[in-house]
Amino acid sequence: MIELFVSAFALGFLFNAAPGAIFTESLRRGMVGGFAQAFAVQVGSLIGDLIWAVLGLLGAAAIFTLPLVAQPMAVLGAALLGWMAWQSLRDAIRPMPCLMSSGVQSRKSAFAAGAGLSLSNPMNIPYWAALGGTISALGAADPDGLAFFVFITGFMASSFLWCFVCAAGIGWTRHYVSPVIWRVLNLTCAGGLLFFALLTLSRLIGV
Repeated sequence: MIELFVSAFALGFLFNAAPGAIFTESLRRGMVGGFAQAFAVQVGSLIGDLIWAVLGLLGAAAIFTLPLVAQPMAVLGAALLGWMAWQSLRDAIRPMPCLMSSGVQSRKSAFAAGAGLSLSNPMNIPYWAALGGTISALGAADPDGLAFFVFITGFMASSFLWCFVCAAGIGWTRHYVSPVIWRVLNLTCAGGLLFFALLTLSRLIGV
């Protein structure tokens, strides 16, 4: 079980450290609101990951692979990504705002954005469903309920730690952002979010 926990912990770090829409949105919001907003996006996405992890490892995620369910989710995810890309583009055009502390309402919005991105991401479905069949290769010869619990605990522990690491890095970096860098970062975020939106739609066509 220790080997399984360590393997899941390492896998969680790799999963979260990979650049994607969650990091892009954390960066976009964190550049204005600092650690609090970036952390809220990360924690929000973690809630979505936990839901998909439980469903995937229990095999319940199979229903979400049906075109009747997967296609509307993909459209919703692409629309959410496209809307966030537009927000980044809008921020790039506007003058750089004053760096400020994140209010309660802003943190709630950031949390909702992170959860929405995670829950509407159709790629989480096959990812967690596939991981359910690899637990035996990660240290559990005969997977049972305890093995699944240890795996999720290890994965989520590293994911929660990553929330702090990512948000702290963004919060520290924003103090060195000039108006030019602000514009470049937002344009980059807009391009990245639009890329993921188009990628989601392209996969939808193949469903």
